Amino acid sequence: MNGKQVIYAARGKAVLTDYTVPEVKPDEVLIENDYTVISAGTERANLLALPNTGSAATGFPHSEGYSGAGRVVAIGDQVESLAVGDRVVVQWGGHRTHTVKRAKDIVKIEDNSIDLLDAAFAHIASFPMLGVRKLRVELGESVMIAGQGILGVFALQIALLSGAIPVVVADLDPKRRELALKLGATAAFSPDDPAFINQVKEATGGSGPDAVVEVTGLSVALQQALEYIAWEGRISLLGCTRISDVPIDFYKYVHRRGISLIGAHTNTRSRLESAPYHWTEQDDYRTFLKFVAAGKIQTRPLISEIVSPEDAPAVYTRLAECSNPPLGIVFDWSKIR
Repeated sequence: MNGKQVIYAARGKAVLTDYTVPEVKPDEVLIENDYTVISAGTERANLLALPNTGSAATGFPHSEGYSGAGRVVAIGDQVESLAVGDRVVVQWGGHRTHTVKRAKDIVKIEDNSIDLLDAAFAHIASFPMLGVRKLRVELGESVMIAGQGILGVFALQIALLSGAIPVVVADLDPKRRELALKLGATAAFSPDDPAFINQVKEATGGSGPDAVVEVTGLSVALQQALEYIAWEGRISLLGCTRISDVPIDFYKYVHRRGISLIGAHTNTRSRLESAPYHWTEQDDYRTFLKFVAAGKIQTRPLISEIVSPEDAPAVYTRLAECSNPPLGIVFDWSKIR
């Protein structure tokens, strides 16, 4: 069986190409993808082979895409947990028409009221869930979300659901700051404002936020966070700082002030069983789906474009050329079937 997939053929160049869909093993299922979501920060970094990326390590061609949703179209002989026709979350499946996964790794979308377009964001949303969980936010604590890309917008919503107040955000893009305010942020600032550090402190009671989710992956943003955070505050490093180009005085900003720097890469997750503040991917998908169904997490304001995978070369050319890409681009795989 042949399918279609998006791959990076070379640095800065994406193509839609044919591939052979693998045969389903006894413990696997074949999923036909409805939607996959571009994670702009990660995918741009790999498209350009930036330091500390998979493409920089292994070269091209390179496959990307890790968050989507679709329907089971075939199952292996040993599979009992899923059936043909089930709607499911697809993680680490690539941007392609079909994905083969082990049945035990797949989360079924039980609530039929949930649109697959919303469900396609489940895996991306699990990253900021981890970033916020690791901060162990208590009711009434102040939280700062540094960066309002797709992960930052979810982090904002999750911090609010965790009981943080006030929740402030930072982003260079005025449209993103405007969206954050609509979604419940107490205040939104531009990190290039000369008064930025004082603005953040004033918005969080004068002493700075108790906790920060750093989503930009920029060393300069981490340095700013260390300047405005409260004494003995916690910083969750959710964004991937691929280039450490800003020197940090760890004695002055971390050691002396009792600051906790917390790595929040998804590879730090529990694999089999959830524990307090350390949930598995699958349990976070289920939590995300519950909040979507209840109308407490929104995905539609994050969607900039829904495009055919046939437009992938042009989409990724824009991604390579623009350091501040559209917030959320979704591939609709029904457009080429």
